[in-house]
Amino acid sequence: MTKKGYIITGIGIIVGLIAGYLYYYFVGCLSGTCAITSKPINSTLYGGLMGGLLFNIFVKKTK
Repeated sequence: MTKKGYIITGIGIIVGLIAGYLYYYFVGCLSGTCAITSKPINSTLYGGLMGGLLFNIFVKKTK
């Protein structure tokens, strides 16, 4: 992967981290039984993973 690919994926991770925390903050799980949204760290890390994977789709592969 090129330097541009790492930058795009890194931006996706950052956007995902922010989106994951915002999801926890505004939606969350009040009962504590939800695996991902019951704690802010779980929701934030899951969002970062999903953001990185999503933005990695747009990276052009080198031969």
